[in-house]
Amino acid sequence: MVAAKKLKKSNESINARLALVMKSGKYCLGYKQTLKTLRNGKSKLVIIANNTPPLRKSEIEYYAMLAKTGVHHYTGNNNELGTACGKYFRVCTLSITDPGDSDIIRTMPGAQGGEPTA
Repeated sequence: MVAAKKLKKSNESINARLALVMKSGKYCLGYKQTLKTLRNGKSKLVIIANNTPPLRKSEIEYYAMLAKTGVHHYTGNNNELGTACGKYFRVCTLSITDPGDSDIIRTMPGAQGGEPTA
């Protein structure tokens, strides 16, 4: 019971941070655009829905590993991820290039990006 409540609360905080990114930051929705941002080294964090096909998921994880970008596996399916982004369509993958006012990159579990450079 306690674990389910904690999972729901963390999911709500992720959704709130995602909404703030949608409002104040820069992002790319979709598989092809996510791969483009990873290849160009512009991506700071990649979010993948839980019902993404395994081959596609592993390809994005591989590109993210090469680009030293954090990957977050969203707990909901692509319908829920689209709704969390404030869109009326399904979103399988999402690449955040500029978080804006949100602290999503520092607080996401599994996100290793964002090292300060001197």
